[in-house]
Amino acid sequence: MGCAGRVANGINTVHVSYVREKTGHALVGARQWIPSEDIADPVKSLVTGLPLDLRFRTKGQLAIDVMKDAYADGLCFDFACGDEVYGSCTELRQFLEDRGQAYVLRVASSFTLTLAPGTRMTCADAAKKLLKGKGGWEVRSAGSGSKGERWYAWAWIGTASPQRSLLVRRHLKTGELAFHLCFVPEGQLASKARLIRAAGLRWPVEESFELAKGCFGLDQCQARLYTAVLRHLVLAMAALAVCAVTAAQLRERTDAQAPPPAGPDDQPPPDPGLVPLSVREVKRLLAAALTLPKPPGHAARWLHWRRRHQARSRWFHKRARLQRNYALVS
Repeated sequence: MGCAGRVANGINTVHVSYVREKTGHALVGARQWIPSEDIADPVKSLVTGLPLDLRFRTKGQLAIDVMKDAYADGLCFDFACGDEVYGSCTELRQFLEDRGQAYVLRVASSFTLTLAPGTRMTCADAAKKLLKGKGGWEVRSAGSGSKGERWYAWAWIGTASPQRSLLVRRHLKTGELAFHLCFVPEGQLASKARLIRAAGLRWPVEESFELAKGCFGLDQCQARLYTAVLRHLVLAMAALAVCAVTAAQLRERTDAQAPPPAGPDDQPPPDPGLVPLSVREVKRLLAAALTLPKPPGHAARWLHWRRRHQARSRWFHKRARLQRNYALVS
């Protein structure tokens, strides 16, 4: 595996995460990516238990398969979001457009756009030519995180198609650019604010992976058989889903944080309150209920201490961000 920096065993998968803004998120589908050489090798196919009818599929094609399963299960998405691997897949984009599914997909700076009839250029060239100076940029939040709002500068560039556009994100410190190809079907609202919120939903997807790996052992599978790996993936995702749904249902009832700071000179409140129950805390409570008994109130006291400490840290992070001199747009 290239990510390991050496030759190593690993499992490559394509996941779909279902995200409800300000509510929760969880992994709801997955497909294994099997290298073409393993499928073509009869010995490896036999040793790993690959199905006889298995054919090689790119990650973009696997994403189509996972999305088809999600649609068949009755799931609906306001937007489909993904990184450059999926944004560069023409087949996936065409599949989403044929279904009338809006998307915001990352694309490389070398991705070519048709800005007008007869005018084609890369994303990087379009940003360099059309976004000179500060006039085309607007600072907006891509969504809230545990440390406050995620602020970036954004620019929106139209294309020859009224349904497609290019959303450009610029880091406020480094100036690094990221490009998002957007598609909004006719009849749906296409606004910069809506596309920015959709682009910001990629962070919860990464959090889903972090939770699945750190709390539920998604990346700790020692199996080598194709079916055994699938079973492990399903069990890990099911455990995450149970805790994510529980945390979402308890979010409003357990959120007792103090009001956030209004200015950089605000004094901290005497009582920071408690952050809402998170997926990690729900998992700890369930694990505590199934393990050997500890002294009375042990788990509850530690839970209260962690939530109070996180609420205090979150308050100070938000105040620190208010000290930055950004031209903020709510």
